[in-house]
Amino acid sequence: MRLDSLEDSVKAQQSRWILMHQWLALSLFLFLSAAVAFGMLLLARLLRVRSHKEPPPTRHMTYECGEEPDGDAWIRFHPRYYVVALLFVLFDVEAAFLLPWALNIEGLGTLALVDMGIFLLILLLGWVYALRKGAIKWQ
Repeated sequence: MRLDSLEDSVKAQQSRWILMHQWLALSLFLFLSAAVAFGMLLLARLLRVRSHKEPPPTRHMTYECGEEPDGDAWIRFHPRYYVVALLFVLFDVEAAFLLPWALNIEGLGTLALVDMGIFLLILLLGWVYALRKGAIKWQ
């Protein structure tokens, strides 16, 4: 009886050590990632090229492929452009979910097929809603 409790105690201590070791590895990884990121930013700041003379007046002008700017760069866009962009992002994310699923469809089974059908049906309903509201109609 005493030997079993000793073995249980040793196993518990080993599992605590493994858990602590994993957290230590994660903490070290996060610290090193942050140190590398900030180190690169600092190094870029220290090694940048600095101009000793006054910057040219064209420095703060809008760049239009070497042409003189025509009008102000701060113009208003119709909200329809933003709606189309958001719809593009939505359906682009759909493709990001579909690819890994399609690559592993053989091992996923029938439930995954039904789940993806429901997912696509919800997206299709969203697309039909956007189409009926006129969000996709280009004028």
